[in-house]
Amino acid sequence: MTSKEIRNSFLEFFKNKNHRIVPSAPVIPHGDPTLLFTNAGMNQFKDVFLGNGTRDYKRAADSQKCIRVSGKHNDLEEVGVDTYHHTLFEMLGNWSFGDYYKAEAIQWAWELLTDVWKLDPKRLYITVYKSDDEAYNIWKNYVSENHIQRFAEKDNFWEMGETGPCGPCSEIHYDRTLDNSGATLVNAGVPEVIEIWNLVFIQFNRKPDGSLEELSAKYVDTGMGFERITSVIQNKNSNYDTDIFMPLINKISELSGKKYYQELDNPDGIAMRVIADHVRTLSFAIADGALPGNEGRSYVLRRILRRASRYAKNLGFKEPMIYKLVEILKTEMSEVYPELIEQYEMITKVIKAEEESFLETLEKGLQIFDKITEKLNKQNEKVVSGEDAFQLYDTFGFPLDLTELIAREQGFSIDIKRFEELMQEQKDRSRAARKVNIQEVEVPILDASTDFIGYEQNNCDATVLFVNDNQIVLDRTPLYTESGGQVSDAGIIIINGTSYQVINSKKSASAVIHYTDRDIDAKVGDKAQVSFDLKNRRAIMRNHSATHLLHSALRQVLGNHVQQAGSAVSAEALRFDFNHFEKVSNNDIEKIEKIANDKVLEGIDVKINVLSLEDARKNPDIKMFFGDKYGDVVRSITMDENYSIELCGGTHVKNTSEIGLIKIVSESSIAAGVRRIEAVTGEGVLQFIENQKNDILKEKHTIEELHSKIHNLEKEISLLKQGDISKGFEEWAKSAKMVGDVRLVTKIIETDDKESVITTAENLRDFLSKSSIGVLACVIDGKAQITCVVTDDIKNKYPAGKLVGDAAKQLGGGGGGKPHLASAGGKDIEKLPEVINNFSEIIKKFA
Repeated sequence: MTSKEIRNSFLEFFKNKNHRIVPSAPVIPHGDPTLLFTNAGMNQFKDVFLGNGTRDYKRAADSQKCIRVSGKHNDLEEVGVDTYHHTLFEMLGNWSFGDYYKAEAIQWAWELLTDVWKLDPKRLYITVYKSDDEAYNIWKNYVSENHIQRFAEKDNFWEMGETGPCGPCSEIHYDRTLDNSGATLVNAGVPEVIEIWNLVFIQFNRKPDGSLEELSAKYVDTGMGFERITSVIQNKNSNYDTDIFMPLINKISELSGKKYYQELDNPDGIAMRVIADHVRTLSFAIADGALPGNEGRSYVLRRILRRASRYAKNLGFKEPMIYKLVEILKTEMSEVYPELIEQYEMITKVIKAEEESFLETLEKGLQIFDKITEKLNKQNEKVVSGEDAFQLYDTFGFPLDLTELIAREQGFSIDIKRFEELMQEQKDRSRAARKVNIQEVEVPILDASTDFIGYEQNNCDATVLFVNDNQIVLDRTPLYTESGGQVSDAGIIIINGTSYQVINSKKSASAVIHYTDRDIDAKVGDKAQVSFDLKNRRAIMRNHSATHLLHSALRQVLGNHVQQAGSAVSAEALRFDFNHFEKVSNNDIEKIEKIANDKVLEGIDVKINVLSLEDARKNPDIKMFFGDKYGDVVRSITMDENYSIELCGGTHVKNTSEIGLIKIVSESSIAAGVRRIEAVTGEGVLQFIENQKNDILKEKHTIEELHSKIHNLEKEISLLKQGDISKGFEEWAKSAKMVGDVRLVTKIIETDDKESVITTAENLRDFLSKSSIGVLACVIDGKAQITCVVTDDIKNKYPAGKLVGDAAKQLGGGGGGKPHLASAGGKDIEKLPEVINNFSEIIKKFA
């Protein structure tokens, strides 16, 4: 069976057992601050197990994409070194929410494995919790007792946390030994006998004192490693040898010109397995809205990418190559995960940009590391100091595990304790320099539930369920709690005649914790009156509804590739982050703003519809916002069915005319491939105009200065309105010169905006085919400016920085930059045409 057939047969099997087949949740667990990544199939049902949520079905099954690279589930160091650990894997699972229990779960697991997939029963070993006689006796109906083993809490008792739902589990292990002698290897952590399925029976609640009490409803939560079961069914000794990974590995082998070796100790084989694994993690995480960066899950992704990039260097790659594998992944998996098609361009561009950035610093970092080890060898020492490891992290962006990897390859270790001390010192300095704000509060875990009634009411009576210092939980509240980018409402709580200002609120499972301006004198059971600041709420609603209008306008002007990558909505302003790979021109900003404001002026009624998530997924016109956690029942916000339909839990105006006016006040880059617009509405627009007026008065421009600015703006507008830039590039390319095997495109342009030159140069580089060099020249602020771009395949031979540096000397100046893009300039403007016309002579020097 192929891997696709195996996955389909699992889902079909449980569909025939009356299970609802649910889609995989994103690997970014929006709305759950306890997790960096979705790491188990049960994550999307966590609220059900905690008793805080329900579903309209009692049985479910799915194939859940999971990432395990942090916390107790950290398999990073084993990836590629052994045969069965991965940073991203699929977990096949089936669940019962108070419906069937142990007997059915065990019966169906055995039926699927032995009757449908035809696994040899003699190769299956069962483990049960040491005191779970119920599961033991059920298993005796299917296997002999010498194939059933009892284990303690470490292996066969599942707990969500120190308290809460928990229960015994029963694992199914597959014996790969040649003579079926694996009985003693169960749970030994060896590839000869591996766990393939874990059946968890959630029947207890762990109380704070550590004791167990029976739950009124019992649950089944199972998880089977898709990659592992595929290797078993396909009779492969390694997950990497299955049709899940081999297309990726074959492509790596083709690109590197090196043969793939299955032996675990072969360095090239390890490198290929690591890269094949890591590109899957990166692709799915980026598709679901995460990006490499410097904090949290973003830093985890950057670590993974840099680790893969280091292994690529071991295979001889000097140019970005990981991004080239995404197309293979899309071909193999998009049938099940269509987001790989929808976000393909985003994924490849982000990975390539990160690779380019890291490769520039990798060589320098490795040179520093070589000096460190050279010194240690002279001193006959084998431990790299924490200070040196920290320098590589802080200066060259080497994650600690990458430094450990490089050190291990050369027989060195790292003083990790000292490294961590230095990291903590840096964090302490950063924390001390940062103002402590109300967002940095610790959220206690509470067994309480708060009803939100703030869609319909702005005040209500409530009962106190919990109080501690300035934290209070009520049984109901009209105050919106921060979610999906929208800030919490401000408001007032009155208890026993005393008023408390609500300055923030946080969610804790189903409870809402309100934080007040001072400690609260109240007790559980007291009555309270709650209301939100109506003026503040209306300002927030205007800005939130404006983000929906702007989102659709962005897609209309820039293209359907635009997806939300984050947002922040407050009473003062709105911020909207989206994926796009070039600066949004002023002309396009004006178009976006006009389209959105036209919808404001139309006075469109905002329609709110409550529907099932399943029905929402069936409607291709509905957009789902990044950062929102979607339950089985969702709200759609419609502002003209042909314009904007979003899933959103936030608060909105009743008619778009209430927004007043939308003004985009800034557009900027915040990460590779991610742009940000900031805007104001309503009274915020009046304040913006007032600020602009004051700024103009402060500048005290002369008439001549104003004329000069107008002239410069007119030139810039003229450049921006050249039309389809691709057609412009085609015209430039027609006049290209051949310098040996290199195609040279040169162009003198008129502009006063350095950033627009860089953007145009980057676009030109994307347009050019292999073995090409592009040169743009202009005069800015009375100085000659040259910007050069070089395609990847020749940038090492003809580095852009050296080419423009040579040219700038002829202009009486200097400059440089990266091998693929660089700028330089000089004072001698009159020589600029001559230097550009003779640029081919500079290229010949490097041939």
